[in-house]
Amino acid sequence: MTLALGLIAVALWAYLLAARGGFWRTDQNDGQDAPAPLQWPAVTAVVPARNEADVIAACLGSLLAQDYPGGFEILLVDDDSDDGTGEIARGLAAAASPRRLQVLCGAPLPAGWTGKLWAVSQGVAAAGEAPKYLWLTDADISHAPDNLRRLVARAEAGGNVLTSLMAQLHCRTPAERLLIPAFVFFFQMVYPFRWVNRPKHRVAGAAGGCMLADRAALARAGGIAAIRTAVIDDCALAAIMKRQGPIWLGLTHRSQSIRPYETLGAIGRMVSRSAYAQLGYSPWQLAGALLGLAVTYLLPPALALFGHGAARVCGVAAWALMTLSFQPMLRFYRRSPAWGVALPLIATLYAAFTWQSAVQVWRGGGGQWKGRAQALARTA
Repeated sequence: MTLALGLIAVALWAYLLAARGGFWRTDQNDGQDAPAPLQWPAVTAVVPARNEADVIAACLGSLLAQDYPGGFEILLVDDDSDDGTGEIARGLAAAASPRRLQVLCGAPLPAGWTGKLWAVSQGVAAAGEAPKYLWLTDADISHAPDNLRRLVARAEAGGNVLTSLMAQLHCRTPAERLLIPAFVFFFQMVYPFRWVNRPKHRVAGAAGGCMLADRAALARAGGIAAIRTAVIDDCALAAIMKRQGPIWLGLTHRSQSIRPYETLGAIGRMVSRSAYAQLGYSPWQLAGALLGLAVTYLLPPALALFGHGAARVCGVAAWALMTLSFQPMLRFYRRSPAWGVALPLIATLYAAFTWQSAVQVWRGGGGQWKGRAQALARTA
């Protein structure tokens, strides 16, 4: 019996490495320049912000510093902040060139919308039909000065209706060093970037911190209203946009998250906000996910440490393949290769966060963010 389990573990990791879209690789990135278009189209950045006083100046400062050659303006939607976010943004707008930065006061949240998407929809409506592209970016992301120019060049060269970058997440605190590289690793396992970037493949994914959307294609897809209840809004947007044309998703160091997560609990709250939504709020999918995590990440070390004979050899082999698969992401985040051995422990923590996410929804407080239980909009 233990030998059969060992063979399953080895076969599973061999499959993941060989046939899961190369999810473990980091070659889908923005390292290669796309040719500059003959004419740079107009772009409007839409930034939803709710109680972001600690990061909003850095975010807007990076947007105002873009070296984009074409028409570019920024719309910040202040989503009922009570910490001075709007005042900080308006101060920056007053110092910026005319119409470069506008601050909109968000309307009250209507029933049937998540808060972020309601704010984004107001920004999109305010942008009108002038821009070819809408740059949807979060208020806790800082961008390198050439980021928009490179995004537009890639979108124009590929005819992409959605071009997205997975921002480099904050990875300085001990909790972040333990868990953040794996967060991106697990995301890529669910949404292999190579599959996302194939026009005919059904997998669609995006990263909400930095998304360049073709405005006309978004309108054809039904606009933000088409995903108004989504908790995982970036991937929901990718799904409707991929029906309109090619999309592209890659890793980057040019967009960086400036929101720190000091503790394991803080990261747990970030993950649990959307983990159960990823499983369609299904207890059966939750059970399957937890069982899958156990077989994939806990079975190999259990056999390696407590098995005997060939079963132990299989456990060691599967653990080695697991460790190997984590190396590219560890290099991307400049972490020691030795952290690959700890992936079973890291996966166990993420399993606990997933369970916590389900419990929060069952208790009526799922998707908590900035004082709102956003999963309720999905399950009502």
